[in-house]
Amino acid sequence: MNSSPLIQLRGLTKTYGHGDAAFQALRGIDLTIQKGDFVAIMGPSGSGKSTLMNTLGCLDTPTSGSYQYEGIPVETLNAHQRSLLRRHALGFVFQGFNLLSRTSALENVELPMLYRGLARSERQHLAREALAAVGLPTKLRNTPAELSGGQQQRVAIARAIVTNPSTLFADEPTGNLDSKTTEEIMHLLIRLNEERGITVLMVTHEDEVATYAKRIIRVKDGLIESDNTQARTGS
Repeated sequence: MNSSPLIQLRGLTKTYGHGDAAFQALRGIDLTIQKGDFVAIMGPSGSGKSTLMNTLGCLDTPTSGSYQYEGIPVETLNAHQRSLLRRHALGFVFQGFNLLSRTSALENVELPMLYRGLARSERQHLAREALAAVGLPTKLRNTPAELSGGQQQRVAIARAIVTNPSTLFADEPTGNLDSKTTEEIMHLLIRLNEERGITVLMVTHEDEVATYAKRIIRVKDGLIESDNTQARTGS
């Protein structure tokens, strides 16, 4: 059985600017994440949690230190190689949904597969499956304006999982939702984590949302302040 970690950071730093204007957002992060984990990353504004998430998601590059994703030394990859890693292994869900407003749910979910060059029939088949998996099999033709906030986030999640990623990055995924819809979305993320084995890394500032995770990492001043596993109380 292969027990090698999915993600391993060693001495990871990120500095913005130069000289007197330099700001060190990450100051030497050591972190290991196993496949199938569900991690909530928390911290106050300016703590470095968003920089950490962007670095893990290959949206930003570290200044120094090492980042291995399934054994791949990410810090050595060029922009094109990082793009390929994102396209084939990572999925992203954002607070603002980031859906194309004049495009149907089906077409929004198809979008990541356009970059893979899949035929239209295959794109539509996979998009239908993804929308069914998030509970929206009858909303294929609806545009975002015709959907509730919770339904829009489900479309965004379907778009994130349609390429069968090994890791899902969720940045404040319930930030624009009411409490009932938040609960529904978090149960959906748990189901994807447990049934599909997708590793979930979620940034949140809400303690109640963090209770759905298996592990809570708190970041402060560019360092990991605490890292604790827990029994899910939100589920």
